[in-house]
Amino acid sequence: MNALVPLPVLLPLFVTGLKLAIGPRLQRFQRFITLAVLGAVLVLSVLLMVAADRHGPLTVHLGDFAPPIGITLVADRLAGLMLTVSSAVTLLVNLYSLGQGMADRDDRTPVGVFHPAYLILVAGVSCTFLAGDLVNLYVGFEIMLVASFVLLTIGGTATRIRAGSTYVIISLFSSVLFLVAIAMTYAVAGTVNFAQLAVRLQEVPVGVRTLLEAMLLTVFAIKAAVFPLAAWLPDSYPTAPAPVTAVFAGLLTKVGVYSMLRTQTLLFPGHRLGDLLMLAALASMVIGVLGAVAQTDLKRVLSFTLISHIGYMVFGIALAGRGSISGAIVYVAHHITVQTTLFLVAGLIERRDGTTELTRLGGLARTAPLLAVLFFVPAMNLAGIPPLSGFIGKLGLMRAGVDNGGGWAWALVAGSAATSLLTLYVMAKVWNLAFWRDAPPGAKHEGVVLESAEDEPDDDGDDGEAGAAGTADEAGKGTGGYGAAAGSGLPVPAGAVVPAGFLGQSITTTKRLPWPMLVATGAAVSLGLLYTVLGGPLTTFTEAAAAELLARTPYIEAVLGR
Repeated sequence: MNALVPLPVLLPLFVTGLKLAIGPRLQRFQRFITLAVLGAVLVLSVLLMVAADRHGPLTVHLGDFAPPIGITLVADRLAGLMLTVSSAVTLLVNLYSLGQGMADRDDRTPVGVFHPAYLILVAGVSCTFLAGDLVNLYVGFEIMLVASFVLLTIGGTATRIRAGSTYVIISLFSSVLFLVAIAMTYAVAGTVNFAQLAVRLQEVPVGVRTLLEAMLLTVFAIKAAVFPLAAWLPDSYPTAPAPVTAVFAGLLTKVGVYSMLRTQTLLFPGHRLGDLLMLAALASMVIGVLGAVAQTDLKRVLSFTLISHIGYMVFGIALAGRGSISGAIVYVAHHITVQTTLFLVAGLIERRDGTTELTRLGGLARTAPLLAVLFFVPAMNLAGIPPLSGFIGKLGLMRAGVDNGGGWAWALVAGSAATSLLTLYVMAKVWNLAFWRDAPPGAKHEGVVLESAEDEPDDDGDDGEAGAAGTADEAGKGTGGYGAAAGSGLPVPAGAVVPAGFLGQSITTTKRLPWPMLVATGAAVSLGLLYTVLGGPLTTFTEAAAAELLARTPYIEAVLGR
C-alpha cells in the first residue's frame, strides 16, 4: 500500500506530459484521459485514507534514501482526507469546465493550456498534502503557483492579467519568505524533515523557535487569506473563469490552512502564538463577513465569505485541543466542497444572464427553479443551518471554545455566532435579489458567457461544448447589431452571438445550460449533503485524526522507523 503514496502526484504529471505530446489533436480523447486520471486519483485517495485509518501513517522514501537526504511522502489520516475531498472537487470542476467549453479552446497557442495547467495544479495540491518535509511543501506551493497563474490569466483579458499579476506578486513574496524560513530552520536543526524537526526543534532556544513559527505562520496565512493578509483575494479570484475561481476559492486557500495544521501540531506543540492566532481568526471572521455584507456582486460576496470562514479553521488551530482540531478538520472538508459549489452556481448564473451583479438579477426562482435549488442548499450549508455539515463543524468549534473557557476562546465563540448570523443575512440578501424578487427592468436576456468569441469547432467534430464562430465585431454584424443591446442590458434573441463587454468576452444567448455544468454542480451539492448524512463517521474520523496529530508519535515513528 505504501507504493501508492506517490501516485496522486505522479499520475497527473504523467498525463500532462502525454497531453503536451499529443498537442491540439484528439480533443475528445484528451478530455477523456483528463477525467480518467482525476477519477483514478480520487480512487487512490480513498484507498490511502482507509489504509491510514486502519494501519497508521503510510510513508515512502523516494529512491530509498532515508531522511534527511531523501524525499519523504507521508499519508496519514489528515492527508488522506484532504486528498479525498480535493480529488472529488477537482474531478467535478473539470467536468463543469467541459460543459463551459473553455478547455483547450485557445487556437492562438500551439497546444491547449487549460487541461495541462489544471493537472499540474492537481499534482501540486497532492504534493503539499503528502509532503514530509518543508522543501517539498515549498515545491508543492510553487507547482501550484505556476499552474494557477496560467489559469487565472486564461483568456488574456486586461482585467485577468492585472488580477493575476497581483496574485503572483503576493505569492512570490510569500515564497521568498518561505525560503528564508526553510534556510533558517535548516541552520538551527540540520534538517527540514518534519519527523526529525518534531524532535530537534524542542532543543532549539525558545526565541528562535518562536521566530521560525511566526515566519511559517505568515507564509501560510498569506496562502490561506487570513486577515490582515487577505486583501489580494477579492480582486484576484472573481475575474477568473468560473471553474478556475471555484477550484481556487474552494481548495487553494485550504492548502495554507492544512500547512498551518500540520506545522502547528507537529513542529510547534504548545505554540506560543496562540493568542495572536485567535485574534487573527476573530478578525477574519468578522471583517470578512462585514465585507460580504457590503458587496453587490455575487462573486465578490462569495470571496469575502471565503475570507470570513477561513477564520473558523484558524479558530480551531489556535485552541490546539483535540475537539478544536477535529472541528477545524471537519470545517475544512465542508468548506472546500460548499465554497466550490457556490462559485459553480455563480458561474451558472453568469452563463444564463451574463452577469453576477445582484442589482441586475431577479426572478430566477421562477424562471430557473433548478438553479435556485442548487444555490439554496449550499448557501444554507455555508450559513450553518442545522443539521447540515456547516452546523456540525461550527458546533464542534464552539463547544471546544466553551470547554477552553479562556477570554479569547469566549470572544471567538461570540464572533462565530455573529458571523454565522451575518452569513445567513448575506445568503438571504443574495436569494432575495437574484432569485425571489422580480427581474429588474432591462435584465431579461439569458446568455451563456464564453471564454472567447473566436472559438472554432474541434478537429474531431465534437460540438458538445457551447461554441461561437467569428470575432466580436463579426458577431455584432452577424446578429443585426445586437452588440449594442448586450451592453445596454436589452433583451437579446436566443442563439445570437454578441460582444458583451463582460471582461472583454462574448455572450451567446441560450435558454439551456450545458448538461455537464448542471451535473457537476448537482454532484457537488450532493457531496456537501453527504457530509451531513455521514456526520457521525466523519466526526469520529476527524477526532482520530486530531488525536494522531496531537500525539505526534505515530507520525514520527512511521517516518523514522522507531
